[in-house]
Amino acid sequence: MKRSHDIPRPPLTERCVLVGRAERSRGTTGSAAAAGRAAAHPHAAPTRPASLEELARLAETAGARVRGTIVTRPGPARPATFIGKGKLEELKQLAGEVNADMVVFDDDLTPAQVRNLEKEVGLKIVDRSELILDIFARRARTRESRLQVELAQLEYTLPRLTGMCETDRRIVRERIARLKRELEGVERERETQRARRRRAFRVALVGYTNAGKSTLFNALTRSQVLVEDKLFATLDATTRQMVSPERQLALVTDTVGFIRKLPHHLVASFHSTLVEAIEADLLVHVVDGADLHFRRQIAAVEEVLESILERPRPTIMVFNKADLLDGAESAALAAEFSDAFVVSAQGGEGLGELRSTIWEQAAERAALHAT
Repeated sequence: MKRSHDIPRPPLTERCVLVGRAERSRGTTGSAAAAGRAAAHPHAAPTRPASLEELARLAETAGARVRGTIVTRPGPARPATFIGKGKLEELKQLAGEVNADMVVFDDDLTPAQVRNLEKEVGLKIVDRSELILDIFARRARTRESRLQVELAQLEYTLPRLTGMCETDRRIVRERIARLKRELEGVERERETQRARRRRAFRVALVGYTNAGKSTLFNALTRSQVLVEDKLFATLDATTRQMVSPERQLALVTDTVGFIRKLPHHLVASFHSTLVEAIEADLLVHVVDGADLHFRRQIAAVEEVLESILERPRPTIMVFNKADLLDGAESAALAAEFSDAFVVSAQGGEGLGELRSTIWEQAAERAALHAT
């Protein structure tokens, strides 16, 4: 039965138009080749910014089909409708031409903006946070992740509920409090598990969604966790043993992927899952080396880590998907990021050196604790 506070999920046949703000390229967000192109045209604004490309993947992951895009100029949002009158007319025309069912904005909208836009356009309006929450709701498999997602949905939706009496709002607030208590119980169970693991050397794989963390996790631990070429394929932290040739043991955890402008409700709700990264002895930051915008992704991951880590953790940066790079691109990454590893989790390139470094870190920790 559908609850009144649920975020509606678009059916698989729903067609959408995307709306985002243009970003002028500064030549620092992609590969060396992309940087060279940007330097040659420093004032060129892309017709389809990287943020919209990511939004398109999010929409497709949620089951919608992208039928068009609207790009607005950078600048402050209009209080009433986020976009100006000219773009609003352009949006209505495009939505009609492609027979769209909904419009997805790359930014968060206020409740008033959503109401005004729906009145003007005559279609369902979805913002970035709502879209990501929908994807998480579809991906949640375990009791913990379902609780976490429902809590994030409720906290996001409560200020946006209109036409509800105070009694209904109180019911929603009580449900939020109940979910928090249940998650506290789950956290106590996790803490018991972590207490048993604290003697072992713990490694957490962190990174942008779809960077190949799960593939690397399988390669390091000889496991077979789900691997999909989709955003947020992994929501639950999974821990397995990594065994050295000398039969040393380390615990490796695959964590939920991050993304640009990750809704803060999700970060808060998934705290118990992210604790695996908070308490790790070593973070392995996995980066999609084949993505033109990997620098933005690195920045997004570092921003989330700064918000959840009480103190910096030893970190190794690993550029994955070397099998999709040519020799010059791999060499450029290695030169620019001299302390990083360039590997292919799929093909095995560079994994031996990465494993050796992890075991060196484990030995250093053991020696430190022995003194």
